[in-house]
Amino acid sequence: MASEQSKYDIVIVGGGSAGIATAASIFKRDQNVTLAIIEPSDVHYYQPGWTMVGGGVFSLDFTRREEKRLIPSRAKWVKAVAEKFDPEGKLVLTADGQKIGYDVLIVCPGIKLNWDAIEGLPEALGKNGVTSNYRYDLAPYTNRLVRDLAKGRALFTQPPMPIKCAGAPQKAMYLSCSRWEKAGILHNIDVQFHNAGAVLFGVKDYVPALMEYVERYNAHLNFESTLVAVDGEAKIATFEQKDGDETKRVQEAFDMIHVVPPQGAPDFIQSSPLAAENGFVDVDQTTLRHMTYPNIFSLGDACSAPNAKTMAAARKQAPVVAVNALAALEGKPPVADYDGYGSCPLTVESGKIILAEFGYGGKLLPSFPNWLIDGTRPSRLAWLLKDTILPPVYWHGMLKGREWMVRPHHIGAD
Repeated sequence: MASEQSKYDIVIVGGGSAGIATAASIFKRDQNVTLAIIEPSDVHYYQPGWTMVGGGVFSLDFTRREEKRLIPSRAKWVKAVAEKFDPEGKLVLTADGQKIGYDVLIVCPGIKLNWDAIEGLPEALGKNGVTSNYRYDLAPYTNRLVRDLAKGRALFTQPPMPIKCAGAPQKAMYLSCSRWEKAGILHNIDVQFHNAGAVLFGVKDYVPALMEYVERYNAHLNFESTLVAVDGEAKIATFEQKDGDETKRVQEAFDMIHVVPPQGAPDFIQSSPLAAENGFVDVDQTTLRHMTYPNIFSLGDACSAPNAKTMAAARKQAPVVAVNALAALEGKPPVADYDGYGSCPLTVESGKIILAEFGYGGKLLPSFPNWLIDGTRPSRLAWLLKDTILPPVYWHGMLKGREWMVRPHHIGAD
């Protein structure tokens, strides 16, 4: 395509959960603003549903919709790959030669899944018992593996942080164990969880209830154990495990292995002038405004704020960025702040969930009173929330600018 140039009040890089929700929240407040969303994909996924697909609860089609049905009608969809940023010239350059100008920029292209970082993994996925709920096309294979396994060894892995939905690696294990338990075959299966981190979950208040399930399912925990290679045909996984001050390589045979790949900022973010030292977009963690460029904001998985990278976090961040971006458009400072809220519905068994909700510093931020849902204990009502309520809240609430329970908190307000 020949070089084109166009200019908008606000440009959003990324048409995923964060991008569309933020655009919808902006239009809710100002329908006259000119806004473009740069997004190359024709398809939009409800990624929190993939764990449930792997668990045999949701159908695959339930998690997928056409992008064109979701982008707000008032927004201009620039169907292209964002490639470079020119913050001084207030331009986004796309791979097909377009130069998109802006007054305010919002960056939310998501996170990169580094499948290639694990030796042998890309070619092993989808066969010989190697699967991952972190890919749309593989979640049904997880379901099939769990359904068909009657005995043997099942491995579940978690890479170093940061990753999106830090609870998802163990959710896959719990849902699998729950099914094997109901089928009366759990005692025939050696379940192992290999976590590159040193703890089961980053917020200690939820660990006691999770440990009850680890013990109930007789799952063997391996901390500071990082998957580095997979041989699908031989059904051997290689881990690097810390042993005091040394690191040793350990090989484990498997009949099935659920792999979560290492993750990081997209390459074009890491190499840009917007990046922090960790590669993510460098923002103030409360206002989500860039630390150097006051007309640039970021949210979702691509920003450097130290919150849990979950859909619930993006849902809370979107209205904050929307009002702050509109303020910036008028030359004003940010007016709303973000408390680090994130939620991780931990599916510990079929029909029960531990609803982890927390903010910066691990502070508990429950949405419901304890008598209704005690987030530190397994709950059937929390399962109903995940299974029945949250999907329509996503499609018809979050992506439409309906800010149920997430209206932005204004700076200085009680």
